[in-house]
Amino acid sequence: MTFQDIFKNDFLTQAGTSISVLQITFMLLLSFALGLFIFFVYKKTFQGVMYSKTFNVSLVALAMVSATVIMAVTSNIILSLGMVGALSIVRFRTAIKDPIDIVYMFWAISIGIMTGAGLWVLAIISSAIIGLVLFVFSKANIRYEPYLLIVRYDKGELESEIYKQLDLSVNSYKVKSKIKSPDNYELTVDIKVKSDRGGLVNTLDAIDGISSVAMVSYDGEYAS
Repeated sequence: MTFQDIFKNDFLTQAGTSISVLQITFMLLLSFALGLFIFFVYKKTFQGVMYSKTFNVSLVALAMVSATVIMAVTSNIILSLGMVGALSIVRFRTAIKDPIDIVYMFWAISIGIMTGAGLWVLAIISSAIIGLVLFVFSKANIRYEPYLLIVRYDKGELESEIYKQLDLSVNSYKVKSKIKSPDNYELTVDIKVKSDRGGLVNTLDAIDGISSVAMVSYDGEYAS
């Protein structure tokens, strides 16, 4: 077969692979089922601040859309060439706040690709293993929980008393910032404790000269 034969009508009409309605239905249902599996794994392992159900639902749709695209590409060579050109101009502008969300997006896309290509066993086994790995790592025991402690006080001499209470109450701490204004001081400390029941906050708040105490749970990262 020469290069010119590729452009003949008889070749183009025979290059496609027909897919039955039963196969299409099965592939879409399988991608939907595996997408639901990704949905539940993401929901159970989410450790961020704000859970987005919209993003989680989009993972299910992303798996099904990817399967549909792969089925279209494998069924018709003309459509596959046109789809490559169409997808090349697509630009995704949505910012991903958590790096783990990228993992789930690639997972959903790969599931759609595998199911659309007919690699059903690979899609099922890989999803089970990936889901197990993500679940195990998300549920691993964290010895100490990170918090941000923000203390506002009137006199600079109180700083030593604050450090004394931190030495007695927390496992470790690190000063992140210290701000002095005409009226008061503000001290921000990264602390790690096994559990917090408000004891440190109440102790610091009872010290004369401390105007306010706030303890905020966070994931160990700061926004730039």
